[in-house]
Amino acid sequence: SEDPSVTLFREYLKIDTVHPKPDYDAAVQFLERVGTDLGLACQKVEVCQGCVVLVLTWQGTNPRLRSILLNSHTDVVPVFEEHWTYPPFEAVKDSQGNIYARGAQDMKCVSIQYLEAIRRLKAEGKCFPRTIHLTFVPDEEMGGHKGMELFVQRPEFRALNVGFALDEGLASPSDTFSVFYGEKSPWWVKVKCMGSPGHGSRFISNTAAEKLHKVINSFLTFRESEKQRLKSDSSLTLGDVTSLNMTMLEGGVSFNVVPSEMAAGFDIRIPPTVDLKAFEDQVATWCRGAGDGVTYEFIQKCMDQHVTCTEESDPWWKAFSGVCRDMKLQIKLEIFPAATDSRYIRAVRHPAIGFSPMNRTPVLLHDHNEFLNEQVFLRGIDIYAHLLSALASVPPLPAEA
Repeated sequence: SEDPSVTLFREYLKIDTVHPKPDYDAAVQFLERVGTDLGLACQKVEVCQGCVVLVLTWQGTNPRLRSILLNSHTDVVPVFEEHWTYPPFEAVKDSQGNIYARGAQDMKCVSIQYLEAIRRLKAEGKCFPRTIHLTFVPDEEMGGHKGMELFVQRPEFRALNVGFALDEGLASPSDTFSVFYGEKSPWWVKVKCMGSPGHGSRFISNTAAEKLHKVINSFLTFRESEKQRLKSDSSLTLGDVTSLNMTMLEGGVSFNVVPSEMAAGFDIRIPPTVDLKAFEDQVATWCRGAGDGVTYEFIQKCMDQHVTCTEESDPWWKAFSGVCRDMKLQIKLEIFPAATDSRYIRAVRHPAIGFSPMNRTPVLLHDHNEFLNEQVFLRGIDIYAHLLSALASVPPLPAEA
């Protein structure tokens, strides 16, 4: 008696695409099979060895118009099975209809919802002026460097003639649906401190540890100020403040040796409202203030701050928001607090919205016991069917005339 869409979703969840060795081949074969069953054209683009982007295409009646891109990623993050009630790759459904699996929210649900929305529209005999492309990309959970970051620079991506893109969002515990029109810039900064070495029994001056202590204090004092700013202003979301965490410490050779070098790594996520040059100047000031021999380098430094227009005068947003009004969906516009492949799409000047239709659902991406209720999942298919109908029917834009 299970809905076939739910059965398909659970089948996809059982494919083990967890890092560090995701079974991308199995995922691509599964998705290609579903696409072929739907009569969609299929293209596979190997952006680097072992990393394939699958493109499924529903051709529009006017292929010259810019297309709709539906993006999702196939990989999922690691699990700690001892903390799971059910095995994370068996897609167990409990008596309440909750489906437990890694990727249930992030984001295999959305991949199947796209496909099942298209299945429904095709079954209804619908066709639209604009072409709809579905891209299933690898490596998003590792930063997208072997996935979408490379794909957007390739001729195969340019040939998709993208006008507007949908990508992942987040679940929402309330009735409201979160809609993300921009993202923070992820910076991974490594600060290295050089100092005087010596024997562990002596009070050595100008040590690397003393300098690193000052660096850490400066970074974490700023972290606390942003944390308090978020806490004290109910109008702010996590996407509106700069998050900062110390995530790595390096140094030392022996318990009785004062090292000449120590380092710390910081994960910083910066909203598009922040002046990035000024923020880097602040990082440099913190390092200078710790003493001589303190340097920093970027392991990752995203400088793109493009956001997608959410004014009703914009035809893409008008189509999206119009569906939300018609379906009485309460939406909340936000900056995404982490990072998704949308940032690469926006960086090549295509508007993109992050949206996963999961309300009344706890946010469990990357968490233990990740689940999605089957009724929420099925409602999402209905929402996407309406969204695709509207977006793929946006009238020709002035630049397309």
